Amino acid sequence: MNRQLIAPRKRGIDLGKRPEPLLGDRPITGDRYWDPAFAAAEWRGIWTRTWQVAGLERQVREPGDFLTAELGWESLLFVRGEDGEVRGFYNVCQHRGNRLVEAEEGSLAAFTCSYHAWRYDLEGVVREVPDPGDFRQGSPCGRLRLPQVRTALFAGFVWFNLDPGAPPLADYLGEVGEEIATYGMERMVRTHWVTVEGDFNWKCVQDNFNESYHLPFVHPQTRFMMNCAGTEHQQDLYPTGHARIIIEGCRPDARWSGEAARIEAAMREELAFWDLDFERFRANPLAMRAALQQAKRAKGPEKGYDFSSYTDAQLTDHFHYTIFPNLSLSLKPDGCIFLRANPHPSDPAKCLFDMWYFTLFPKGAKTYHCQTMREVVSIETPAPHLTGRWPEVSVGEAIDQDVRVWTGQQKGLRSAGYRREYLPWQERRVRFFHETIDRWLAA
Repeated sequence: MNRQLIAPRKRGIDLGKRPEPLLGDRPITGDRYWDPAFAAAEWRGIWTRTWQVAGLERQVREPGDFLTAELGWESLLFVRGEDGEVRGFYNVCQHRGNRLVEAEEGSLAAFTCSYHAWRYDLEGVVREVPDPGDFRQGSPCGRLRLPQVRTALFAGFVWFNLDPGAPPLADYLGEVGEEIATYGMERMVRTHWVTVEGDFNWKCVQDNFNESYHLPFVHPQTRFMMNCAGTEHQQDLYPTGHARIIIEGCRPDARWSGEAARIEAAMREELAFWDLDFERFRANPLAMRAALQQAKRAKGPEKGYDFSSYTDAQLTDHFHYTIFPNLSLSLKPDGCIFLRANPHPSDPAKCLFDMWYFTLFPKGAKTYHCQTMREVVSIETPAPHLTGRWPEVSVGEAIDQDVRVWTGQQKGLRSAGYRREYLPWQERRVRFFHETIDRWLAA
């Protein structure tokens, strides 16, 4: 079985500060974001060797259920077999290279190529072809099969790795996997599913989510619902190349704590859900965080939540993980925002950017007001997959603010006037990210 048995930490997330690694000062130059040769090196050294998310385990619940995913120019097919195993394959017919399955998801008893009707079973073996006796080298039936890719199941996701010799997913994630497991993401429901093509390199995305320096300026609304002071955020850089930042939430930034009306507007729904009145905090809004922790702890069961495995900090704060190379998870007890930048198949100055939002519905609830997305979502309405180019297709108000910046940044990175970065200490995760890239390329 390909399920990864990554056990959650018994007492919630370890909040201890990790040791700071020694970082260098090698320039992060603009050509890393547009040079085709650098992109080709990334394909060989990173994309074909790292663990990636294909889709959701709930998409392949029953035998014959399948999903397809793309990484660069590769298309992959994942299907649950009659034996219950989820297998991954290159999505290409072994006859003459036609793409085998075009649908994004579905359920079939077998896969039939649209070109010459070669039929494959759920284990990827050719079972039927027209004129099987016409092959002088012998019938392909039972002989040829779809090339398989490493597949694993964890946290409700189907993961894959194009490198057959890659370490197991549990080893790749390390202790970050144990921390993610505390949130029970397999119980969450994807309520938003958006993919856009953007005019920026994938690293613009990951750089952005590796720092919080931009928060009060790109996302001014966050000043009234979290501590935006980047110098006060705990940052942890793991030997695996992944990273974590912890940002205190359910409170304003102290620099804007006098903006009572705007703080009330930002926090009203969450306070009301937990039976708290903002008037109690008008004189001291910084006290909201501790009060919400106490309310969630006391009233979680009656509201349909089991928070017994969480630390108090997990009940209010933003635990943001960047999983190398291209995935960001911002986790809260009632949901998670999944942010991913995949390389464009032909143009390194573009990428394909995904925003998924997952909601943990209270026990027995069919609808829920999602505080992060600012809308009511339904457990019974599958999230449609919205696709297109940005800005014709939005990725949500807050993330649109980021995308707008990346589009302008990509232009500047190509300019002869840009020499190299000049980073404050609070942006050290950006340097760590690029040094991790360089280590993978060197290997």
